[in-house]
Amino acid sequence: MTAKPQRYQVSELNRYATALFHAAGMPRDRAAIVAELLVEADAMGHDTHGLNLGAKYLDHLQSGIMAATGEPEVISDRGATVLWDGGYLSGVWLTWKAIQTACERARQYGTVTLSIRRSHHIACLATFLPLATEQGLMITLASSDPSVAAVAPFGSFEPLFTPNPLAVGIPTEGDPILIDISASATTMGLSDRIKDGGEHLPGPWLIDNQGQASDDPAVLETDPPGALQPLGGLDRGHKGFALALMIEALTSGLPGYGRADGPTNWGAGVYLQVIDPEAFGGLDSFSQQTGWLADACRAAAVPPGQAPVRIPGDGALARKRLALAEGVALSPTIMDNLAPWGERLGVAAPASMA
Repeated sequence: MTAKPQRYQVSELNRYATALFHAAGMPRDRAAIVAELLVEADAMGHDTHGLNLGAKYLDHLQSGIMAATGEPEVISDRGATVLWDGGYLSGVWLTWKAIQTACERARQYGTVTLSIRRSHHIACLATFLPLATEQGLMITLASSDPSVAAVAPFGSFEPLFTPNPLAVGIPTEGDPILIDISASATTMGLSDRIKDGGEHLPGPWLIDNQGQASDDPAVLETDPPGALQPLGGLDRGHKGFALALMIEALTSGLPGYGRADGPTNWGAGVYLQVIDPEAFGGLDSFSQQTGWLADACRAAAVPPGQAPVRIPGDGALARKRLALAEGVALSPTIMDNLAPWGERLGVAAPASMA
């Protein structure tokens, strides 16, 4: 029987995670940024990419897989285009820093593209989008991990690339549109969680080594292993495959570092673009168009008894508002996994809300 989630105050989770990362060697201001964005993922309901990652991040900090201190190396800077070598610093912090840089420069150049190679894992892409949309800027963010092979190309069962998430933040006259998808039918995080629980996925989103669709994560551990299917599955997976190839080009091709180099460190190649609508038709006109479309979609006719159309981000923002008011709901396993680190580093865990 699955244990009931416990709720925690956002401020207490931020304090706890900040203290853990700082005690593990990360500068306090950097630790606070990482903590806030991980807790934000949990508040939005993306709990495979929030504090669930905390124990692994702490292990990588202590072992040196994640660099605790330092700055990214600037490989190229032409004003509107930038390339950093992240040196396996915290990918969450690097991405936050990149967005600050791109947003500032977008006011001057209209559009800014920033690429990062050799970043550590960047967690939940959706959490970064409001950093730009709250300033009236549009943002596109993508990542891949060239050290991991989990998703098969369409027509094969051999794992060759990662789910390759793609996120887009679009300002409107109201709540922003927050798109966060991947090029695969499911994620590695969900597959691992289902596998650890001895359960099956909600759908046949995997492929076994005989080329058959499966909902059993055990197919990922056979010899030879199966894989995650590309978005679209066995019937329409050419679409997810094409999307994955595009993201690989943006996250490995542009930074000039990827699978061809044979990296072994868990990390990410990152692609970021920020656009200032004022450099084009103006923010007011932009927001009028995007807001009209979002409202029209929400008002679109649905079959009797069916819920209204939701715009990407509506659910996440609603869950975040609830979490701010009533606390963040966390699976007990997340806090259980962090508990030994708290004991080792001398950081007291927060109490759950009554």
